[in-house]
Amino acid sequence: MDWLFDSPGLYVFLASLFGLIVGSFLNVVIYRFPKMMESQWRQECHECFPDDMPAPKESDIFNLSLPRSHCPSCQAPVRAIDNIPVLSWLFLGGKCRSCKTKISVRYPLIEILTAVLSGFVAFNLTGYWSLAVIGATFVLVALCFIDLDTMLLPDQMTLPMMWAGILLALVGVSPVSLQDAVIGAMAGYLSLWSVFQLFKILTGKEGMGYGDFKLLAALGAWLGWQALPMVVLMASFVGAIGGIIMMRVKGTGKETPFSFGPYLAIAGWISLLWGNKIIDWYLTSYLGY
Repeated sequence: MDWLFDSPGLYVFLASLFGLIVGSFLNVVIYRFPKMMESQWRQECHECFPDDMPAPKESDIFNLSLPRSHCPSCQAPVRAIDNIPVLSWLFLGGKCRSCKTKISVRYPLIEILTAVLSGFVAFNLTGYWSLAVIGATFVLVALCFIDLDTMLLPDQMTLPMMWAGILLALVGVSPVSLQDAVIGAMAGYLSLWSVFQLFKILTGKEGMGYGDFKLLAALGAWLGWQALPMVVLMASFVGAIGGIIMMRVKGTGKETPFSFGPYLAIAGWISLLWGNKIIDWYLTSYLGY
């Protein structure tokens, strides 16, 4: 793999191309994973309360490979040639080949976003750590859009990401020490959990979901505990701006819940690439160190 890292231009190109391909798969994950979770919940409820909850039908069983990709309007299966990232959408004019129903522009945008973010990682980082961060980028993109759609952050993504961060520290791939990664995971979870409990005591309401705790724990494992204040502050700042914009656009009130996971993911991704530079700039500019 060293030959790839010694050719920065080629590495950025291949990372972007790979990100484009994975972005197409992430569209499937973002759409199907919440449905798979719902199907699992229904099955578990049926096992506990067979008289009250009917067993899921065979047609309700949903995974990442079955049923085949199809148009939600006419049910026509999507041909392989129509699954080429971005190009197929452009060639079809953003419409189903069979029934001409419009296909959301979000699909090619997620593919492009994943490609651009992967290219940025390859441009700014190198070595096996950059490959790991590209993988984390894929997970964060999926979590962002799943949370925006459903206000869920699946344990099946956040917890493996946390353990991956600790494992990378253990084997020496991560620039974070094993001790800092473990403390980062613990501090990430406990910090938001404490805020959650305090808010619940003061208001009687739940201010955030447990998925947010686990996502910050995962970011703490990748970044170390030292980066957590920056991640939380950055996410809160961007989240406040995003919340105000959403209230203005949708005309909702401040009581309307919104997803905090995407802002944590954005802050975490920025910190993975430029966290040390941001901290050094802050210490130099404002504290004179």
